[in-house]
Amino acid sequence: MGIRVGLVGAGAVGARHARVLSGLDDVELAGIWDADPATAVTVAAEVAAPVAADLAGLLGRGLDAVWLCVPPFAHGELELTLVRAGLPFFVEKPLAADLPTAERVAAAVADAGLPTATGYHWRHLDTVARARAALAGRTVRLVDARWWGTTPPPAWWSRADRSGGQVVEQATHVLDLLRVLAGEVDEVVGGAAPSTREGRDVPDATAAVLRLSSGAVGTVSTSCVLPAPTASGLEVVADGASVHLTETALRVRTAAGDEETAPTLDARTAVDRAFVDVLSGRPAPPGLVDVAEALATHRLGCAVAEATRTGATVRVGR
Repeated sequence: MGIRVGLVGAGAVGARHARVLSGLDDVELAGIWDADPATAVTVAAEVAAPVAADLAGLLGRGLDAVWLCVPPFAHGELELTLVRAGLPFFVEKPLAADLPTAERVAAAVADAGLPTATGYHWRHLDTVARARAALAGRTVRLVDARWWGTTPPPAWWSRADRSGGQVVEQATHVLDLLRVLAGEVDEVVGGAAPSTREGRDVPDATAAVLRLSSGAVGTVSTSCVLPAPTASGLEVVADGASVHLTETALRVRTAAGDEETAPTLDARTAVDRAFVDVLSGRPAPPGLVDVAEALATHRLGCAVAEATRTGATVRVGR
């Protein structure tokens, strides 16, 4: 018998997870619920899964776990409901639009001892392991992370109190890998170019300088005014080597020359497969990011967002 899972949130990201989960031989997608019933019906029809009328109805279907794929502002009570029900869950990034909600959820998960996973699929790229190997034994001096793109279409994205802003909602992927490849950040200072679009309070661009615990320094920049995605990745400079990593490519430069490689797997499938393996009793893969680990990245994202908003130096909480 396979793992029985439910899906909450059937938007673009939720639909992607529904397609992956329904394609796994050892998973039964036992129900889909969305606050917009029509959205749930559309995705359920595509993957031949039943629709639940409400959350209680979904949770009453004998589930082994739930996938939460809701916008940042919708996090909090959903996770706490699952904790009270004793249900493991996968939750898409970011953990919330703010920091207190994420900390409250993480504390409840820790107290309950529930298995969790999050949508930091970049960690599952085999190129990340290669990048770490290239940097092993070298002292990191500088890191530069970028997320330069367009404004996503959902109305909630353009409101910082709903999305958390571009740093928290999108650049969180590169901030997560910054922690993996360069280490933890202690302090952030930055600034922002205010929004010039009516109805949007998410800044047109942000830039921040980071001071890392190791003594290295870094920068992170974002922009949402371009007609299409232009740059999303990071570059790490270490003694004798540089590493440039994106979701689709890795370039390592040393005295021996340049080496360019591409991922050999689909990380968006691997992130779901990893949590299914955990639910099946197998060891957690190295790339799996649980809620506790995701909280560290969320704290960094919130610190960067605050520093660019206020211009003040912000300490990154641990």
